[in-house]
Amino acid sequence: MPEPGLSFKEMCTRFDVTPRTLRYYEYIELLSPQKVGRARSYGAREVARMTLILRGRRFGFSLEDIRQWLLIYEKDGNAAQMRRWLDMADRQLGELAEQRRHLDETMTALRTLRDETARSLG
Repeated sequence: MPEPGLSFKEMCTRFDVTPRTLRYYEYIELLSPQKVGRARSYGAREVARMTLILRGRRFGFSLEDIRQWLLIYEKDGNAAQMRRWLDMADRQLGELAEQRRHLDETMTALRTLRDETARSLG
């Protein structure tokens, strides 16, 4: 007997995602709900995975990075998954720092140009 879980609509509402997004996550095998006919049921495993997927997206990880990371748990267990997480987090922190540096440079250049323009208008 399938474990009781969230319906497709409940899953979309709970995580504030579109039906298209949820279907896509299933298509690329990030999620595997139980299916009875056309109905889907999302149990605790899928809810936990969705939480991790959205957290990973918020931190800027690609869906493929997230998919590979989730597979590690199934193949090699929690410790291997956490070691991979540390590597991914370190890499992403470096990328975000570089993006911040570029953003700061762009803001400085824009501010300078804005100030020069304002001065030229008197």
